[in-house]
Amino acid sequence: MNRPIAILSATLFALVTSLVSRTAAHAQANAAPTQQPVGDARFEFGGNAAEIPATFIGNLVFLPVHVNQGQPSLFELDSSAAVSSADPARAAELGITNLQNPVLNLSGVDISLPTLAESAEKGFGARVGRAYEGTLGNDVFAGTVIEVDYARQTLRIYDPATYRYSGKGTSFHITFVGGMPVVHAKFSVTGDKTLEGDFGVNTALDASFVISAKFAQAHRVLSSHARAIPAKDLPFDADDAVYSKVKEFEIGPYSVAGSIAAFEQGNSSTNRDGNLAGEIGGGMLRRFTVTFDYPHRQIILTPGRELRRDDLEDMSGISIAAKGPGLKEFEVTQVRSGTPGSDAKIQKGDVIAGIDDEAAADMSLPGIRELFREAGHKHKLLIQRNGQTLTVTIQLRRLL
Repeated sequence: MNRPIAILSATLFALVTSLVSRTAAHAQANAAPTQQPVGDARFEFGGNAAEIPATFIGNLVFLPVHVNQGQPSLFELDSSAAVSSADPARAAELGITNLQNPVLNLSGVDISLPTLAESAEKGFGARVGRAYEGTLGNDVFAGTVIEVDYARQTLRIYDPATYRYSGKGTSFHITFVGGMPVVHAKFSVTGDKTLEGDFGVNTALDASFVISAKFAQAHRVLSSHARAIPAKDLPFDADDAVYSKVKEFEIGPYSVAGSIAAFEQGNSSTNRDGNLAGEIGGGMLRRFTVTFDYPHRQIILTPGRELRRDDLEDMSGISIAAKGPGLKEFEVTQVRSGTPGSDAKIQKGDVIAGIDDEAAADMSLPGIRELFREAGHKHKLLIQRNGQTLTVTIQLRRLL
């Protein structure tokens, strides 16, 4: 081949390669929820994957994040959040004054964002038992593939350009509502009646799933004789929501019997576009390894060992909020009549100072909630009330 032809061939090859690259990048951008910004992920050592040392609190996922190489904060992984954000007080504490074009440094990967919003989460500490510091939202999801292994409590982030799934799970096509991924699912409450609808997938929801008030009322889902208990630990304003058992929940080929759903009774907080049946949360997701692949518009569910595990409700009949220094003061905010809590004469405003000879200072709110999900167990509670210290015994029993 003579030199002019060789030069022409090389130039043509470069143009074709550039065109293919641009087309692929355009397709990837269009595959993501286009109404939201997209983060740019850069992996260490020229790699294409990173394993992040996640912290799981209940069914919620938290990741250590450095903003612009600063001190670490625990950011909640939140697939319902349109964009990532930092708590204003935490940002001030760390001296972060410019949140434009930040770089989020995680173990093995840096993610550049157009901006990092500032947002405080009212009531987060009281409900979760740790201070709120920030959120990883859908601008991070949109530029990566995120795999959450709830059983092993690990999280991996992949480069979407090279990611290929090779497991035995099931892929679900997703659409987006307000930046949140949406899948189709079915559930039955009693008898043979099965209802179906579109559900948002919300990693920041600790419960198994929520049924919106509009959907529940339209389909008369929760009958007046159904056993229910108040749902006081939801991440949105739903004071009149209740928990109740459902007969079966189905998503694709996977069926979960006897899971606990939260039913909204008043104004719906989860019905973001007026048509969602509700949201699927960590209580259901923990039964799987969940792969969020926004660039290819899919969520992949790989069943884990907890697929058939029973959902367990609170069996004490008391609601608790974390308060005080270090969120180590556990105050009773509600006692439901006819429950073990009321039988033990526990009162609203009581502070739990210890359980079974273990001091509250050595406990956590999620740990206490786990203790109260053990049917038949007796616990000795050290209670502080009006300057006095009392000891009561509570015997747990199933309430649903």
